[in-house]
Amino acid sequence: METTNQDETVSMPRIGEEAPAFKAVTTQGEIDFPKQYKGSWVILFSHPADFTPVCTSEFMTFASREQEFNDANCKLVGLSVDGLYSHIAWLRTIKEKIEYKGMKNVEVKFPLIEDITMEVAKKYGMIQPGESNTKAVRAVFFIDPKGIVRAIIYYPLSLGRNFDELYRALIAMQTADKFSIATPADWVPGDDVIVPTAGSCGVAKERMESKEEMHCYDWFFCTKKLKKEDIEKK
Repeated sequence: METTNQDETVSMPRIGEEAPAFKAVTTQGEIDFPKQYKGSWVILFSHPADFTPVCTSEFMTFASREQEFNDANCKLVGLSVDGLYSHIAWLRTIKEKIEYKGMKNVEVKFPLIEDITMEVAKKYGMIQPGESNTKAVRAVFFIDPKGIVRAIIYYPLSLGRNFDELYRALIAMQTADKFSIATPADWVPGDDVIVPTAGSCGVAKERMESKEEMHCYDWFFCTKKLKKEDIEKK
């Protein structure tokens, strides 16, 4: 998809498309993306700049919760248009000097991409001219184990991300895939899930009359229980 703003063209991948491939230098060595992450979910996210307060709070939060995402078969990969040495110095400062909301001595172990040429940022539409020509906005791409873009969230420079929501979205998509269901508004594991709409009037009638553990508000809106422990097993 391409959008034009102030005579500049921004290319953006679409949901359902293959994640644009690239090779890059990171704080954890070179990566071949998304090829080397096949079999895992990935959250690829960008931040405007090193040594900035909102970004610092985000990286500390992501690093503190990295194991939680890893346990859900999801790897984290960060990016900004700063250089490698800036990344290293910033992450060292976070570990040695910053204490925030009870987080301290935080070591960022996931890769942080050097993108001084903006090559990767432009491939993923992270440079939004209406916001900044020189900084990546706070973009988040959820990429599934097959390398397909499954969800995209964009935030302006001034708005820090909600990490509970990022984790919730990941688990919701995984649950939808595993159980062939959908998740309603504000869903969290343990809540009822939505059963796909019946394909015919006959099936709808049977469903409405069914004694299964299913609640139908109408023919097009039925839910059923899905235990949190069943999701965790999958």
